[in-house]
Amino acid sequence: MKIRTLGNGLEVSALGLGCMSMTSAYGPAADKATMIKLIRSAHEQGVTLFDTAEAYGPFANEDLLGEALQPIREKVVIATKFGFDIDLITGARGGGTNSRPEHIRAVAEASLKRLRTDCIDLFYQHRVDPQVPIEDVAGAVKDLIAEGKIKHFGLSEAGVQTIRRAHAVQPVTAVQSEYSLFWRGPEQELLGTLEELGIGFVPFSPLGAGFLTGQIDQNTQFEASDFRNFVPRFSPEARKANLALVDVVKTVAQRKSATPAQVALAWLLAQKPWIVPIPGTTKQHRLEENLGAVELQLTDDGLRVINEQMAQIQVHGERLPESALKMTGL
Repeated sequence: MKIRTLGNGLEVSALGLGCMSMTSAYGPAADKATMIKLIRSAHEQGVTLFDTAEAYGPFANEDLLGEALQPIREKVVIATKFGFDIDLITGARGGGTNSRPEHIRAVAEASLKRLRTDCIDLFYQHRVDPQVPIEDVAGAVKDLIAEGKIKHFGLSEAGVQTIRRAHAVQPVTAVQSEYSLFWRGPEQELLGTLEELGIGFVPFSPLGAGFLTGQIDQNTQFEASDFRNFVPRFSPEARKANLALVDVVKTVAQRKSATPAQVALAWLLAQKPWIVPIPGTTKQHRLEENLGAVELQLTDDGLRVINEQMAQIQVHGERLPESALKMTGL
């Protein structure tokens, strides 16, 4: 597995493993024993970055990852997140954000226990809290770093001015946002800002929540609890229109003797050397397929052709429900 560096010195595998789908968001939680086996298999194949959050479940995802990685804790990088208003005892959701410094500290302590570790490698603010100055958030994390409970600070779905302000208080190691051939918003100003500041980028949904695998069309039926049922981009009409994107990826995949998912991930890896996508899966064969993207080389001409063809296609539908979009880019 190839290695990439996030920010000032956090070395991780070129592809990480996003673990959210193992316990939430894409339907019922998967079998725990099977997921533990999958997580450990990912490490055996070279993955060292594992991504979770207190909000996934809530709590269940951190519990799963903590158990799975405990035997190999010193060999992996664990990233988790704070910032939603979640009762730390009951798991009840307040419906908004909460990045008050005292809450950040309480979340960190609870996450440390669930993850069965004495230090979190990368601690992201999951969403910006408009009620708490980002300087206070960065300061709270800086204190936790000084105490040895956190190693690196990250932000998720933050706007560039927020990133700059946070970085001035406590250097930001990595920023998360959605980024893929299905959503290229970060190219407008985020990528340039991260390059200027020396911050790594960890795209989630690098396969467009599964759409770029070529396994989804307008007739696909999602589980009742699957979040894609509520995403405008995944309405049957939008899916039908957006299949033009998948056709481009499929054509490249056939030419490269690869799969559409591998092409989509290889495209992301080719954008910047400090980009580390975190595709998620609950299936062993998909894990192996995704990891194969690390060895897939797209030439400059190949990348140019993909970009030219994609530029002619209008993507239909917003990437998130309106209520969720309002929490991004702040």
